[in-house]
Amino acid sequence: MASGNPSVHPYGLDPDTIDRPVFTATIRPHQSLSRRGFRVVMTGCCAVSVAVSVWAWRMGFWPVAGFFGLDMLAIYAALKVSFRRGRSFEEVMISQIEILLARVSHRGERREWRFNPLWTKLETVEDDEYGLQRLTLVSRRQQALVARDAGPDERARIAQGLSAALAQVKKGY
Repeated sequence: MASGNPSVHPYGLDPDTIDRPVFTATIRPHQSLSRRGFRVVMTGCCAVSVAVSVWAWRMGFWPVAGFFGLDMLAIYAALKVSFRRGRSFEEVMISQIEILLARVSHRGERREWRFNPLWTKLETVEDDEYGLQRLTLVSRRQQALVARDAGPDERARIAQGLSAALAQVKKGY
């Protein structure tokens, strides 16, 4: 039964490569504002706030200055929270024997889902106007959202790669 070629396993799959990834992806949420952009936005907002506050103070509307200060604190806090949440990511890995989806939060908390690739299918929810809205790995009673923080175009590219990898893994058996 064994062939003359030692690099080919007699039953098809090489046991040394069975857990080697067929597909891997790290998915990060989109952030449109860089650190430098944050400084520019905050400087511009503060400059406008100070200019309007000084004008309002001179006109006798002194409470306006305090409210502008609160607005600047709120904008600063919102942008900082957005940056912090941007540190989260998802990792997807497909090998011949398992699919691993790991979601790491901005706090460093890790949650994992493991699926058998032979019983797993990829479900998509698509909108004609907005593109791919939802991408889900489903296996028996377990399901997990993939690329939940990605945009529709990036989610579609990930779906394409996942579908091709799943087809390749299922074809190998």
